Amino acid sequence: MTEQPVSPRDDQPGRRSGAADEPTGRVIGFPRRPGHDTTRDTPREATNSPAGEAVGERGVEGEEVYETGPVTDTDAPVFDAEILDETPGRPGTAVVLRRAGRFTTRNAVKAISTTRAVATHPFTTTTTKGLGRNLWYPFAGAWVVAKRWRDTHGTGRYERLMRQAEAAGNVEMLQEWEARDVAEKQRRHDRVMDWIKSPIELLKAIALAIVGTVGLLLVLGIILAIHSEDISQVIAPIAAIISAVAFAWWFVTVYGATMLLVATGGAVAFLWHAGRNYVDATPSWLRSEGQRDDAAGAVLTADGIVTALRHLPIPALKQAFKNGWVPRFELTPTREGHGEFKGYRTILDLPMGVPPKMIADQVEVMAKNINRNTMEVWPSDYGKEKGGKAGYLNLYVADSGVMDKPTPAYPLLEEGSADVFEGVPIGITQRGDVVMMPINGSNAVFGGLPGQGKSNAVRVTMVGAALDPLAEIRIHVFANNGDFDAYAKRLSRYEKGDTTEHAESAIEHLQELYDEVGRREARLAEVGAKKLTRAIAQKHPDMRPLLAGFSECHEMFKHAKLGKLAAELAIAVAKRGRKTGISLVFDTQSARTNAIPAELVENVGFNGCFMVKSWRSNDGFLGDGSFAAGIRATDLRFNVDRGTMVATGATEELFEIVRTFYIKVDDDSGWDQATEIIERSLTQIAQGTPVEGDLPEQPAVEAARDLLDDLDEVLQDERVGAGDVLGALRNLAPKWKPYAEYTVPTFVAALADLGIKVARTGNKNLVDPITVRDALEGRAARDDEE
Repeated sequence: MTEQPVSPRDDQPGRRSGAADEPTGRVIGFPRRPGHDTTRDTPREATNSPAGEAVGERGVEGEEVYETGPVTDTDAPVFDAEILDETPGRPGTAVVLRRAGRFTTRNAVKAISTTRAVATHPFTTTTTKGLGRNLWYPFAGAWVVAKRWRDTHGTGRYERLMRQAEAAGNVEMLQEWEARDVAEKQRRHDRVMDWIKSPIELLKAIALAIVGTVGLLLVLGIILAIHSEDISQVIAPIAAIISAVAFAWWFVTVYGATMLLVATGGAVAFLWHAGRNYVDATPSWLRSEGQRDDAAGAVLTADGIVTALRHLPIPALKQAFKNGWVPRFELTPTREGHGEFKGYRTILDLPMGVPPKMIADQVEVMAKNINRNTMEVWPSDYGKEKGGKAGYLNLYVADSGVMDKPTPAYPLLEEGSADVFEGVPIGITQRGDVVMMPINGSNAVFGGLPGQGKSNAVRVTMVGAALDPLAEIRIHVFANNGDFDAYAKRLSRYEKGDTTEHAESAIEHLQELYDEVGRREARLAEVGAKKLTRAIAQKHPDMRPLLAGFSECHEMFKHAKLGKLAAELAIAVAKRGRKTGISLVFDTQSARTNAIPAELVENVGFNGCFMVKSWRSNDGFLGDGSFAAGIRATDLRFNVDRGTMVATGATEELFEIVRTFYIKVDDDSGWDQATEIIERSLTQIAQGTPVEGDLPEQPAVEAARDLLDDLDEVLQDERVGAGDVLGALRNLAPKWKPYAEYTVPTFVAALADLGIKVARTGNKNLVDPITVRDALEGRAARDDEE
């Protein structure tokens, strides 16, 4: 290392560098590296000007000026440098500019960040939007008032109604509005012509009014003058009128500004109120959180539907619009629903080459075009509905946010009873209508992904049936959960578990139900009925409506040995039990064949599908072709739409979006809301309805019966109808299975085999006791001969 003196600098005029009395300082310098070409400032002597001012670029008197140049070996060591002044030197212009630039940048960034934070703060945005809205409302109100005035005094509304009538294909209504439009235009023309004549007429009227008024006042003054005997009273009324006019002018002059201010304030307040109530007039960027951004699409019109269809990515539909096609509305957008659950329904035709399935496939785009969520728009094939037209689209559009509103409480939670012959409440539609799920004469299947509400739907179904005093309920749960533990007291049969033994027990139960269907068919024939009614069920305890539930039924149907038998029995009971009051309810997570038979799904009256992922699962729970017809549970949102199902068979509609009621539970405490309802149902139950595991007594097969002997016992001396005879035989031997299984035709055939001829009169088969006793005597004679 080499010591290199620091170059001196003289900041004080008159001082010379190198003075012996000044303190010196030294710095450590590094030697030049070989081959390293660098530059440094090399000093050159400064010259003194006569005036002592700076000479050259930087030189001042007594100061060395450095020049830039290459460092050579001869330059490297510099000795005897001394510091003349330890005071730091002033920074150069470049340094100052750099420092100023950094300072300015930091402060600018800080100012921008602070401004942005303040501008985007919720309080700032809310306050700014609120101020902007309130300033905007009067202008929007003026637009609303002008629009109303135009509709009231113009023909705009008639033209709008004519367009709607034309779009709906209603020629009569179109002609009606056209006639009204022509009449309104003629009225306006006559009014304009009146205004042309009115100035002259107005002047005449004013002149006549003045003359008449003056004459009336003079007459009044003469009367006053005569009465008061004062001639000056003749002009007193005229003077009074002049004074009143003068006072009015004075009042207006003095208080006119105040009156004008009050009137202006009132007008602004009126316009503000009109603009505030008309949310559509408010720009979306000024709306509050409570004013939805899709308010412009809240009111659905025929024009809005047509515009939404125009923007669907369907080539055939776009080409139809280009060719001048205009949809015909079977039903223009019509308001439906109750309370908070409302929407619009419209029915319209589609052009050739565009089936309703294409619209259903584009439901997401359709929803966007009318400012709705996908879950709030449901297009379907109107041709598949009762009384529908082929090729027409049935479109239901719910109000924005309907699907996010809470479902009302279960309607029978606190009081009331149910009737399974009329149906039990299961949930509400998007329109707020309570859906009555059919029980008697129907069967049901619930399916969907786990955790989406299947078990709750079965719970709601069963608790509704429990509130019918006549209904008998049986439940199999192929899991170890406690979903139906609170129902146990009301159930005549309750089994749960995922064991093979339980699956076998359930299949045996299906066999018993199948046998019970046969017995009930015979009983209905005995009483002369085609199907079970409430009156029959109330009169005969052994004919009470029976509801059997199979939760997580895939565990039963996939049984290795008995699964096929279970499917056959379930299908047979579902088909035959409908008229006998035996109903089945199934719920499962899978729509595969081994989870639930497709034929069973097709033969139930009520299908409920919660959220599924594929069209195969959708059709597996709702039936083949459902997805193509627009009946799609795939549009439901996982967990978001928990408790919402797509249901068929609930109403006369092709399908319904049903939000099921919820029977609350508390897993931590074990509390179940169903407990209170079940306790109430036990106080209402009819005598003879099985509960708490008590199965109804079933007829057993006796060892043997003799038909001729039994006929001889039940018959008197007169001919009796075959149905009545069969009923008498069943009362005589209720446990004899052949009598329970007889129908009138088979009973008549059995009598013919015994040699008893049954006479037919009208629509009745009459059994003659004489022929029965003749048959008995003939049999006895044959026995004697043997």
